[in-house]
Amino acid sequence: MSNEAADPFVNRDTPIPVVSVTGPDDQSGPSSSRAPSSDSRHHLSASKLKDKLQSLGDGSDRSESPNRFSDRMFTMLLSSVLPQDQDLDDDAATPQTKDRRSRKYVDRPNFSLPQMSSNFRRFNARIGVAFVAQNRAIRLFTWRQPMQTLSFLFVYTFVCVNPTLAPVLPLACCLFFIMVPAFLARHPPPPAYLPTDLYPLGGPPLAAARTIKPAPELSKDFFRNMRDLQNAMEDFSRGHDTVVQFITPLTNFSNEALSSTLYIILLCTSVMLFISAHLLPWRFIFLAIGYAITILGHPTVQDLLATPENERLLSEKEHEGRSFLLNISRDIELETDPERREVEIFELQHRPLHDTDGEYESYIFSPTPYAPLAPSRIAGDRPKGTPFFEDVQPPRGWRWSDKKWVLDLLSREWVEERMVTGVEVEIEGERWVTDLHYEDLDDLREKEFSMKSGKSGKERNRLKKRSVGGVGSDSEREVLKRAWEKGRPSRKGEWRRRRWVRGVERVPLTASAE
Repeated sequence: MSNEAADPFVNRDTPIPVVSVTGPDDQSGPSSSRAPSSDSRHHLSASKLKDKLQSLGDGSDRSESPNRFSDRMFTMLLSSVLPQDQDLDDDAATPQTKDRRSRKYVDRPNFSLPQMSSNFRRFNARIGVAFVAQNRAIRLFTWRQPMQTLSFLFVYTFVCVNPTLAPVLPLACCLFFIMVPAFLARHPPPPAYLPTDLYPLGGPPLAAARTIKPAPELSKDFFRNMRDLQNAMEDFSRGHDTVVQFITPLTNFSNEALSSTLYIILLCTSVMLFISAHLLPWRFIFLAIGYAITILGHPTVQDLLATPENERLLSEKEHEGRSFLLNISRDIELETDPERREVEIFELQHRPLHDTDGEYESYIFSPTPYAPLAPSRIAGDRPKGTPFFEDVQPPRGWRWSDKKWVLDLLSREWVEERMVTGVEVEIEGERWVTDLHYEDLDDLREKEFSMKSGKSGKERNRLKKRSVGGVGSDSEREVLKRAWEKGRPSRKGEWRRRRWVRGVERVPLTASAE
């Protein structure tokens, strides 16, 4: 890393150079004497790397602690990766999307860039043991030491033949991989060139107990963990993409016939295993699977499988398997008719309440009947909708299946279903459902207006206009109930409505895309 590269490298299009940290005991010599390699790989000592991180900030940051420098570095890296225009709050998600990771399901701290940086540093300092186990597993299954792999196969064979030995494995691993090395750390074996009686294993401990500590920041182990974490993320991404590429086309019903065939096969297999699982030789099955996976990791087998002929053969077998499923799926008939429903709209007409000789005029087409006791009408709100029939649109994701609207001739049925009261229903003719206005309500309202005589004329007109819009107070509803029960004379009110229906069908995906 040259001195010209001291400016921040965030948000650049050029690749970030890979830093290799070397300790003071490294015999490779100073990095300044090395020629730059073709892969942009630079070697830098830990002390020079610390100075370089200090140079990223201003001059006042040179006396800060190493934690401060690592905080700045990780915050800078994360800020270059995270999008700036995206709201990361869980509350900003759409209510229609159900996210199981949302804070509505689990109360966890919200995202914070400084907290993310701190947690990453702590995690990276402690993840080394996982990568040690990963490296040992890779060496075991790639036959780097054949005796260890054969020993694993022997132990695996014993466990498959006698599954009751499975609970012994965690205890044996604790003994031989944790406690025995810890004991040997306190009682080290004698060197080969000294008499053995000078270092008795049964004597007092000769060394301090070994403890597991996080890797110090900006140390060689810390950057090794970062390297292994980088490689692990790449391995996971490749494995995830491979699995998704293979499984998703079979299971996401993009080809409904193929996914339905696979669903039937899995369902029948599950039923058969539920009945006959106890009859299968599971010991031999697990034994064969374990041996097959271990043998496939042998370098000779890997070389044989990596030949172009074998790769072509595997590709042909995969293609034949998919073709077999497609041929079976041709016999499956899926329902192609779209789902059909019926939608409604209410034609509302209005006339002034005291104009008994006037005609009703078209007012609006509303999705609700605007009944006398509707909450919106009691609150004094006017009906909502569109003034023209042609402006009524089908619901989102649906389309019209009928050419025109049809008048609902069963007006009494929808009135009874909605329990609409205080209306007159026409069972013949145009099927209007008209409001009934009772004289007792006028007397009650006149009394209320006289009690508010202290208000101005404009205020009285406003209150009267609001009261005419519907039955609002508890006393008005009680008067209406008594008048209805006693059969008091009434006249038609200011609103009437009738119901229109029309068929819709769900829009298929192909049609909506066009």
